Amino acid sequence: MQNNRQREVWIDWMRVVACFMVMLVHSTEPFYLGGDGAQILIESDAWWSAFFDSFVRMCVPLFLIASSYLQFPLHYSAGQFLRKRAIRILVPFAIWSVVYAFYWGEPVENLQGLLLNFNYAAGHLWFVYMLVGVYILMPMLSAWAEKVSKRELQVYLGIWFFTTLIPIFRDWLDTNTMALTYGATGLPRQALFPLWGEASWNTYGTFYYICGMIGYLLLGLYFRRFVTVASWGKTLAVAFPCWVVGFGITFGGFLRRVYEMDGGSFPALGGLDKAVRWETTWTYDTLGVALMTVAFVLLFRKITASGWFYQHVVLPVSKASYGMYLAHMVVLSVVSEMWISNLGRAEEGLLGVWTTPVEIIGTAIVSYCIVACCMILVQRIPLIGKYLAG
Repeated sequence: MQNNRQREVWIDWMRVVACFMVMLVHSTEPFYLGGDGAQILIESDAWWSAFFDSFVRMCVPLFLIASSYLQFPLHYSAGQFLRKRAIRILVPFAIWSVVYAFYWGEPVENLQGLLLNFNYAAGHLWFVYMLVGVYILMPMLSAWAEKVSKRELQVYLGIWFFTTLIPIFRDWLDTNTMALTYGATGLPRQALFPLWGEASWNTYGTFYYICGMIGYLLLGLYFRRFVTVASWGKTLAVAFPCWVVGFGITFGGFLRRVYEMDGGSFPALGGLDKAVRWETTWTYDTLGVALMTVAFVLLFRKITASGWFYQHVVLPVSKASYGMYLAHMVVLSVVSEMWISNLGRAEEGLLGVWTTPVEIIGTAIVSYCIVACCMILVQRIPLIGKYLAG
């Protein structure tokens, strides 16, 4: 475990906030997902969903930035790195995967499915598979990362930033919402227009190898090696425009698709494919999310507070953040149902138009506090705590 005096204080603050952002994202989902997949009951719910989810959509990239900043390039051999990551990441993941197999759906079927993928009812577990893939790449890229110049890294980051436009290009170009082709990830999805070498028989287009989450690995390296901590004036001069533009893309993109696909009528209902289309500008490898990630990292790097609150609140929560991520849906699903059952839904709820935002924020805060306390205590259990909470 990293000595407290040697810790990057700002990364602990960032993990704590990013973990809350994750819970805010999942607290928002009941207001645009439901039924067959897509479900927005009234117009104001579309706006509240767009606002809250867009505001914190950079949560997952912030975790990747933290890992990259601290671990990349590697400080020890590839074998040591992968063994340490496997113990800390995979063992708790396996335990919580089994928990969710019994918590939602048919246990036997869920357990059999775990041999091939995560339980889709616990959709947040996708993050671990992605993280493991990034960790596998780190040893391969470390020698290059040690020697890469600022200019060379800027070129690769520039190419990656261009790829964050690809999901938007696909959406603009493909007018047939039922078209089935292969995307940059190789995963068949509806409404993906083939670009730059892609075809139904070939997933490996020009930008296949540099798109996606790998960009945040490079971005974390760039911040650590080449970006100094500037004054508040200079920081805000860059961070504020990045956040405004990024938020505008994610917020406006979601609402545009909702109104475009349903003609401005509510309730807006449909299958999961419609919800996926709504979320086009929310995906983590899109420009808006990337810009907001840059903004937040610049701001978090300004944090140096390491006093009593940091030592007794922020640091313990930061150390428990991975366990909190794994476990939070057990609590959040119950808390969300309690808020909705007591306050009602949409404008017919007890608080009128404010019912939805109160339920979203209330669910996130209550869930966060409960899960944080539980995981901090679990971590302190001798011998087994680290295997349950990471």
